[in-house]
Amino acid sequence: MHPLFPKASKRTETIIGAAIEVHRDKGAGLIESIYEWCLLRELDLRRLTATNQKAVRIAYKGFTKDEPLRFDVLVEDCVLAEAKSVEKILPMHKAQLLSYMKLLNIPLGLLINFNVSKLTDGISWLILPGADS
Repeated sequence: MHPLFPKASKRTETIIGAAIEVHRDKGAGLIESIYEWCLLRELDLRRLTATNQKAVRIAYKGFTKDEPLRFDVLVEDCVLAEAKSVEKILPMHKAQLLSYMKLLNIPLGLLINFNVSKLTDGISWLILPGADS
């Protein structure tokens, strides 16, 4: 089991609650950057540490490079949340989130599509392979 998985599992309820509050206030149909910013503020109000940029060391065949990675919201260094405002979540959205989770070694991801009537219908969970066992 990933050492951060239990902590990540405990944080998801608060993160989802924060996303629901943002959706209640802003509704559907806005651009993703607005939802991302509001979610960061709502998580701060709930006293969770969240950031949206981080330098990552990329390793490839003996070479390394520090690269700033632009992701939506990293909560408490254990859950990665991606804000979307799309008609439908596509496999590439999940693949991108999973790739970010692998690069950052984050056990749990939430893909949150704010372009829905009921936000809980727009939430997908992703677990880093092997993180929960």
